[in-house]
Amino acid sequence: MTSITLKPSPQVQYVLRLADTALILAQRLSEWCGHAPVLEEDIALTNMSLDLVGQSRALLTHAGQLHAQAGGKAFDEDQLAFWRQERDFLNPTLVELPNTAEEATHRRNRPGDFAFTVLRNLMVAAWLKQAWSHLARSNDPELAAIAGKAVKEARYHQQHNGDWVVRLGDGTDESKARMQRALDRLWPYVPELFEDDDVDEAAAQAGLGPRSSALQEGWEAEVRAVLAQATLQPPEPTPFRSTGRRGIHSEHMGYLLAEMQSLQRAHPGAAW
Repeated sequence: MTSITLKPSPQVQYVLRLADTALILAQRLSEWCGHAPVLEEDIALTNMSLDLVGQSRALLTHAGQLHAQAGGKAFDEDQLAFWRQERDFLNPTLVELPNTAEEATHRRNRPGDFAFTVLRNLMVAAWLKQAWSHLARSNDPELAAIAGKAVKEARYHQQHNGDWVVRLGDGTDESKARMQRALDRLWPYVPELFEDDDVDEAAAQAGLGPRSSALQEGWEAEVRAVLAQATLQPPEPTPFRSTGRRGIHSEHMGYLLAEMQSLQRAHPGAAW
């Protein structure tokens, strides 16, 4: 079996961006299973990963149905997760970065930096909460139903990780330094979350969902409030722009997909 080929409409691309954001972050969080600093957090990170997998499953199933309705082939959630090529994934680069504030390539025997992980979780959860809140009013009944459930999960993820960001940022000199290093690493990837393009415009015009820029004001207010409480200072803006939502990914994405897709590609159609 070879990789599938998509001809996605703007509507399908819009749903895939949400699905891939949840799926790829879930894959990163799964790397912490059995490695978190305390048992309770090991369970919490795993549960958050499972929440995101659940969201991605519902969204991928819906994207496959929309693809068929637009005249393309009908794909199920497994095909869209395991048989797309890297350039067909439309998640923001932020979620595919290794779980570390260092530029060095992620090592398998080091699950990552906990400070980096909870800060990214806060950022993405706050973004998803804004998106789900808007999408609950979508004229697509299936997408609105997914959003109605997912917003509750995003709200919990935001609160849980925000508590950790404050605890570490306003903690010891060492924990504060680690949190600030994580913030400096992550912040340049934030602007991509709020850049509008033709996909956003088509979704907004059709009543499917909000433009990305519509999420920024609420996100900024909530995330900056947590950072202020954590005594952390966002770095100055830079001209750098990541491009994962357009399918142009970092060097880390290929390694992530190789691990995530390896079983299905080695044993096509395998089922438990």
